[in-house]
Amino acid sequence: MHWAVIDSLIGVFSVATDESGVCGANFGPVETATAMPDDRLAAAVAQLRAYFAGELTEFTVPLSVRRGSEFERAVWGEMTKIPYGETRTYGEVAKTLGDPGAARAVGVACNRNPIPVIVPCHRIVGAGGRLVGFGGGLPRKRQLLELEAGVALRRAWSG
Repeated sequence: MHWAVIDSLIGVFSVATDESGVCGANFGPVETATAMPDDRLAAAVAQLRAYFAGELTEFTVPLSVRRGSEFERAVWGEMTKIPYGETRTYGEVAKTLGDPGAARAVGVACNRNPIPVIVPCHRIVGAGGRLVGFGGGLPRKRQLLELEAGVALRRAWSG
């Protein structure tokens, strides 16, 4: 596994790749960061920089998720289907997965997301759109949602 650390609008952010793709991300630095050249890592860093600059709305880097229960993986999969600039509630995701009573379990799965930002757990909010529960802290969640909303509006208004 190779890690890279970048500066972003939400502070220092780290991303990791293995032989298959992006396998981890972390809010803040990691001690094992490496400058080892790796095409997958370079692509992930480039896409993250473009995302944080408001230039990228959809990640295309391959993912390598090797952990998580079947339910957690299903939640993470649903996260990737939430369009840029939009949100879903924990309850909506639970209902989509066929278990309307599993909103809390969706929250636990969000907390265990190994690749935040790229797998956009920040797009899942509490009932009524409340900002709740984010491993990177609510200020970062707000910044990510504001970035996406602003970019989405600019694109919609520019025709």
